[in-house]
Amino acid sequence: MAYDSTATKERILAAATAEFAAHGVAGARVDRIAAEAKANKRAIYDYFGDKNKLFAVVLERVLADLAQAVPPSDDLPGYAERLFDYHRAHPEALRLVMWEALEIGDQPVPAEEARTRHYQDKIDAAESGGQGGDARTRVFFTLALAGWSVGMAQLRRMVLGPDYSLDDLRADVVRAVQILPADLGPSGSA
Repeated sequence: MAYDSTATKERILAAATAEFAAHGVAGARVDRIAAEAKANKRAIYDYFGDKNKLFAVVLERVLADLAQAVPPSDDLPGYAERLFDYHRAHPEALRLVMWEALEIGDQPVPAEEARTRHYQDKIDAAESGGQGGDARTRVFFTLALAGWSVGMAQLRRMVLGPDYSLDDLRADVVRAVQILPADLGPSGSA
């Protein structure tokens, strides 16, 4: 059987996604990625460069999948609901973004300009919803409510109680986004 570089790259990306989601960049091990992908370490370095570059490719791919599955909408409550559902079904996406935040902090992230343009698409869609005010702030809080609610299981359990289901939380996230005031942000600041 001939070597299939495309299949090898896909196995590496799948293994790296799981490894980075579980351990972040610092804790991820190329040896484990190679073993899980049934590839050698040299292939990882040849195809993707170092571990940081591999993480950037993984994150870019995961975020592209998320953007395709949950496109921007002028209906922010509906968008929040779809985003909540996506993060619930694909926790690795949120975990990877959280690892990026933990490890990079406030420094520029890979492909930051392109990602900023993607977020601008969300802001533009929210502005077309006609609520007025600062759509940037409403989009930011929508992303935070949908993501944080799914990503912080321990906090959810401690604050809301162990019997507070994700389905209950999903409905509350949608309601919270529905009532976000239009005067949030710089134009509504006191």
